Amino acid sequence: MAEAYIVAAARTAGGKRNGALRDWHPADLAAEVLDALVRRSGIDPSAIEDVIMGCVGQAGEQAFHVGRNAVLASSLPQSVPAVTIDRQCGSSQQSIQFAAQAVMSGTQDVVVAAGVESMTRVPMGLPFTLPMQHGIGTGPFSKRIQERFGVAMFSQFHGAEMIAEKHQFRREELDLFALHSHRKAAAAADGGAFDEEIVPLAIATEDGGSALHARDEGIRADATLEGIASVKTLQEGGRISAANASQICDGASGVLVASERALKEHGLTPMARIVNLTVTGGDPVIMLEEVIPATKRALDRAGMKIGDIDLYEVNEAFAPVPLAWLKELGADPERLNVHGGAIALGHPLGASGTKLMATLLHAIERRGGRYGLQTMCEGGGLANVTIVESLA
Repeated sequence: MAEAYIVAAARTAGGKRNGALRDWHPADLAAEVLDALVRRSGIDPSAIEDVIMGCVGQAGEQAFHVGRNAVLASSLPQSVPAVTIDRQCGSSQQSIQFAAQAVMSGTQDVVVAAGVESMTRVPMGLPFTLPMQHGIGTGPFSKRIQERFGVAMFSQFHGAEMIAEKHQFRREELDLFALHSHRKAAAAADGGAFDEEIVPLAIATEDGGSALHARDEGIRADATLEGIASVKTLQEGGRISAANASQICDGASGVLVASERALKEHGLTPMARIVNLTVTGGDPVIMLEEVIPATKRALDRAGMKIGDIDLYEVNEAFAPVPLAWLKELGADPERLNVHGGAIALGHPLGASGTKLMATLLHAIERRGGRYGLQTMCEGGGLANVTIVESLA
């Protein structure tokens, strides 16, 4: 089978809800990343055969095919096609996997995998709540689904509480994990670890001037365990709070995937080789625990053990998810989310997959590692796992 390579990886710095990126239309936000991938790789943009754009909130400004609109807002020629996909939080990680599959199959040679989410301009849940607000339909879960699983609604918040209960994680453990996420992210930002992956964006300042947004807005360098512990839990007697869960975030990200033939034809320098692509489905009620069996399957199919992996990115949707993953995989916590995660850096839903990949690849390069593994828990009890080999 042909190999697939990642040639460039870029992301915007995260913006808080109603924060630094509030004035950016999501199509323009994604377009900036597309243009950055072209600049960084040096490829002729007309050679790009497809753009696969992950996006969860496909409504409002993200409706009517935001992937194609991002191409039209970019410097790419209009001849470059696009598609918009939704695998919930793993949407743009799935974009990587679809792009790699296209290259590995030999049907395409150069494909952009990307994602975008403006959670300020298209609030979470809008695509299914908006029709219901107008008296149209009863929501995405039919009576047949509800009866099969014994629930009226699938909730990630409830799933996170279930994982915390199952693994007997105390609130204090979750809060401490959150604190470490902020501290690692602050150290990474201060030390320039994100500089190579971030695409600076022009923003307006409060005094009417302008500035470049190049630092993730959610990082709390002054976070304390006491402050995190003071945040009220999402349910009475629960363990999950807004402080030990991922932050609402605006952002875009992407990677350029190419074949070996394209590397030679266009003089491209690969950052990494894609080793394994895995996606699995499991219990949609507990939902977020599927990263564990998915990772075990990916390692098995790659003929690897967790000790072979130098760094891993496990999306910090909620603190119990990476903690349960560490516990069940017997993984080294020192290799996990070494530059912090979504608790500090934000989780721009459809953009998080390629965002994490950009961070993972640059982190491996900085540390002189070889293998990286990325996994993402997703709505519906799904999980993606991607293993890469750094060539930088």
